[in-house]
Amino acid sequence: MDKLLISGGAKLNGSIRISGAKNAALPILAATLLSKEPIVLSNLPHLHDVTTMIELLGTMGVEVIINEDMSAQICAKPLHSVTAPYELVKTMRASVVVLGPLLAHYGEANVSLPGGCAIGSRPVDLHIRGLEALGATIKVEDGFIKAKSNGRLKGAKILFDMVSVGATENVLMAAVLAEGITILENAAREPEVIDLANLLIAMGAKITGHGTDKITIEGVESLHGCEYSVMPDRIETGTYLVAAAMTGGKITLKDTDPTTLDAVIMKLEEAGLHIEIKGDVIVADMTDRVLKSVDVTTAPYPAFPTDMQAQFCVMNAVANGVSTIKETVFENRFMHIDELIRMGCDAKINGNTVVITGVKQLKAAPVMATDLRASASLVLGGLVATGETSMDRIYHIDRGYECIEEKLRQLGAKITRVVGK
Repeated sequence: MDKLLISGGAKLNGSIRISGAKNAALPILAATLLSKEPIVLSNLPHLHDVTTMIELLGTMGVEVIINEDMSAQICAKPLHSVTAPYELVKTMRASVVVLGPLLAHYGEANVSLPGGCAIGSRPVDLHIRGLEALGATIKVEDGFIKAKSNGRLKGAKILFDMVSVGATENVLMAAVLAEGITILENAAREPEVIDLANLLIAMGAKITGHGTDKITIEGVESLHGCEYSVMPDRIETGTYLVAAAMTGGKITLKDTDPTTLDAVIMKLEEAGLHIEIKGDVIVADMTDRVLKSVDVTTAPYPAFPTDMQAQFCVMNAVANGVSTIKETVFENRFMHIDELIRMGCDAKINGNTVVITGVKQLKAAPVMATDLRASASLVLGGLVATGETSMDRIYHIDRGYECIEEKLRQLGAKITRVVGK
């Protein structure tokens, strides 16, 4: 099994390009099932999860051609299966978003109950209830979500019990081909939802209100092909900004979108990081500045993202002061704390809150990634720890960070991948 070896102490300096957003790319790939015409997608990140989604589409009969410029031409005609098998879905919870487009376009879908990171309960009930409101008949049996529709789905008014990005995306994709008008209330406002809606509009969908908690969809009979570029990854951007803050370096991040990072940037500036924004470029400078602890409470967008919580935990571990981090989105998302404690972090967990007292120095230790964002926090810890940190189970980080060791080496970090047998 592969592992990362990280020698701490280097101040990060230089510039890197931010990749396309995994959390936008996955539902956008699923949306290609809504049209029989070719769709050309650019800025897809080269990640294990993206490869898995493309493989999943391939098992259904979708044709995927990778072009010379690394864009992908995707054509979902004809399908020979509407089943998303357990072997693929178990590795990636986001693959459940093929449910809505399969049901809307082909009238049937059999999707295995999902897997993915073990960071708490993420039930598919909201997805199912939303699709049932559009007229689908759904049974959960033999480990599969089995959905059918008798003719076109019908528009409906749907109020989500809680804010769910995945459920919003699934029902949104189903509604674009439904007959009549669908209104989604308490919808997710995340930039990735906006990106999906913008793709669907480019394909001919009629959608308004995306980016607010009320999305209105006027169903159309069919969608056409288009060309579309996936948005930059805001979580990758935030992770490298934290790396600059922790190492006392100065870095430039290119091809990003600062407008999606208001909550993160505000907290980083509060922590002492100097940030300069020039269009799609962010310059982050921590040279000769003091890192201060910041309190954080996670919540759905536009509040502070749960996907940045682990990174701020490790930043606070080496900052001046005492901080409180409260996790309100997932109930099991402090698994990285035990690993950080092995590196000398002073942290105490009480329910959904962790109190962290900053220490002068972390120390290298053998650590193990438990989920995607936890793995990022351990890499960040290794960058500032004395000695060499050995990190196992790095397949987690490969799910969400494109070429992380290459990018960090570009910035001067001492990090290598050891390929296991």
